[in-house]
Amino acid sequence: MIIEAIEAYAEGHIAKHKANVHIYLKNPVGIGEHSDVLEAIEIELDQIAKYQDQLDVLDKHFKN
Repeated sequence: MIIEAIEAYAEGHIAKHKANVHIYLKNPVGIGEHSDVLEAIEIELDQIAKYQDQLDVLDKHFKN
């Protein structure tokens, strides 16, 4: 049950950060707080990678 909760948490964050990347790609002008769209996308990708790494570690080391 704990592993499933961690997976759901990570998957939710991945979905959130993917949505942000899609928004930046479709309408970068509409994001006033981020003058550097490429940097903003890079930050989102780093977050996706962080949570994907967690899922990969769970899968490799903690699932039978």
